[in-house]
Amino acid sequence: SIIKKAGAKFDKSVLNSTENMSKYVTQTSMALNLGVYGADLSYASIFEQTQETMHYFAAARKLADELGITSAFGESTLTRIQNNLDNKDSLVAIISDSYWETDAYLKENKQSSISGLVITGGWLEGMYVSCKLAEKTESNTDIISRIGEQKLTLDNLIGMLRSYKDPEIADVVADLYALKEAFDPVEIIYNRQAPTVDTEAKVTTLNTTSTINISDAQLAVISERIDGIRTKIVK
Repeated sequence: SIIKKAGAKFDKSVLNSTENMSKYVTQTSMALNLGVYGADLSYASIFEQTQETMHYFAAARKLADELGITSAFGESTLTRIQNNLDNKDSLVAIISDSYWETDAYLKENKQSSISGLVITGGWLEGMYVSCKLAEKTESNTDIISRIGEQKLTLDNLIGMLRSYKDPEIADVVADLYALKEAFDPVEIIYNRQAPTVDTEAKVTTLNTTSTINISDAQLAVISERIDGIRTKIVK
């Protein structure tokens, strides 16, 4: 959504081609690319690319089937997508629901590490698309700021993956540590303000804001590292 608001145009070339799907035969590669295709699916739907949305849903569905996750991408979900192709907000909500259901299924079936890989693939693809479009968009301040914020998310992602103690994930974690080195110089400065509380509505509003300091050189290194990791995942 931030990418679209910044005035970026839809660019199919930044997506992982659905023709690559046959390359993903291991559980790890299928899980990572289920996340990748989920990010591409969201990107296509936000830009109201009807044909691409259906292509990427079909790709995600195929990988989900291979992983034994049939319910989240079943016929009922397909019907809902087809009925809401002209409603961007509903479409994004349906896609999100499918991935939450995938996450819940994997955790219930003691496959949390697979869920972690799906999340990782989606995050990396979102970062890859953001970096590529930041280069091509004139009003890219908000995109770059959001990229810088991901320094915090990356720490959480590494912590989550390390907790699984899964040898299949070791290479992914090593790549993320290399990416973390690129993020280390990025500064996040907080302007801390006390929260406000509406006791009647039982709503607490957080008022602390943050400033992201990320130089062009730092962004270039981050983008290069993400490009390398993403290439390993989708090739």
